[in-house]
Amino acid sequence: MQVYLSAVCIVSLCFVLGDAAMRKQKKPSVSEPNATAKSDSESTPAPSTFPKTLARGWGDNIEWVQTYEEALAMSRNTKKPLMVIHHLEDCPYSQALRNAFVADPMAQKLAQEDFVMLNVVHPVADENQAPDGHYVPRILFVDPSMTVRSDLAGRYGNKKYTYEAGDIPELITNMKKAKILLHTEL
Repeated sequence: MQVYLSAVCIVSLCFVLGDAAMRKQKKPSVSEPNATAKSDSESTPAPSTFPKTLARGWGDNIEWVQTYEEALAMSRNTKKPLMVIHHLEDCPYSQALRNAFVADPMAQKLAQEDFVMLNVVHPVADENQAPDGHYVPRILFVDPSMTVRSDLAGRYGNKKYTYEAGDIPELITNMKKAKILLHTEL
């Protein structure tokens, strides 16, 4: 009986404390006489992660495709190269690269206008997407003939397709090469 009574007391206490915490977070209504207006930034905490969209924080103005298969078909139909960004949402290197990519207007412009864009957080079935391993972040380009462009690599010898936040100029150069070579190959 004592164990049961203790459990009921703990549950009740949790309920009361939770209710009190909810009331404390609640904005005062306009009808309350001593209510002070708070700005939205003060009353609503900023989200700690990016919204769960296909962009995953890599650029909301970019048209993103959902699957690798869909991206390949769209690349073939539009004659645009495919850019595949392999990343993890909780990886600090992926986050730094994402922030640098979003902050660069040229990278965003090229991505919006000249590429089929796909970012993935899970490995794709095509082993050509991991020519030198399953590390993140890595970015690969695929031309409309569905050939992985192994010639467009980053500056690292041991992880050829990785880019860091400071490598955005090199990434932009490779994006331009993918676009230019596409037109000369077709």
